Amino acid sequence: MSNRLSSDFVIKALYQAIGRRKPAKGCIFHSDRGVQYASLDFRDVLKDYSFIQSMSRKGNCYDNAVSESFFHTLKTEHVYDYRYETRAEATQSIFEYIEMFYNRQRRHSSLGYRSPVSFELEAMAA
Repeated sequence: MSNRLSSDFVIKALYQAIGRRKPAKGCIFHSDRGVQYASLDFRDVLKDYSFIQSMSRKGNCYDNAVSESFFHTLKTEHVYDYRYETRAEATQSIFEYIEMFYNRQRRHSSLGYRSPVSFELEAMAA
């Protein structure tokens, strides 16, 4: 989590995702129209990895519906239930919710009531 909109922060997150996921050339990176995603530095990293940048249309939240839905779920199922004393405590708690519960245990109706990890493993085995 960052306390400001920074291209450095999203570039670091992108490098982390690339290292973990090893996406293929031509991978589509979709985001909202935030200044951090529109920055020249961020766009250069996408170009270096032959990624295709996709941005929501101005004022159209439906273009980013999957992301909007995720953050709604995160807030209503987790964040609103806690009062964090520090930013570090919030960061750790949210990380654990996403990595340990949401991705590995929470069943998603859109994935046939499987977790994202289970769905991905099944798709890779097919």
